[in-house]
Amino acid sequence: MELIEKAVEFEQRKHTFKTTSERIEASREVKDLILSLNDIYKVDKDQEIMDLMKRLTVVKQKIEKRLKGRP
Repeated sequence: MELIEKAVEFEQRKHTFKTTSERIEASREVKDLILSLNDIYKVDKDQEIMDLMKRLTVVKQKIEKRLKGRP
């Protein structure tokens, strides 16, 4: 279950990305975490994993919004 621990650590990490490359790396990392957690969720059907994926998705959306720029 080190994947869940890694996801929780990413969620609790401070999200101040100074450069575009840092934002891209963070977006890719959180995407990989979400997809990996989804594979586990398909087998276990654990609601806590789903809640974690939802919280990570919110973080990912904020990062991508910042990447695309504000109109």
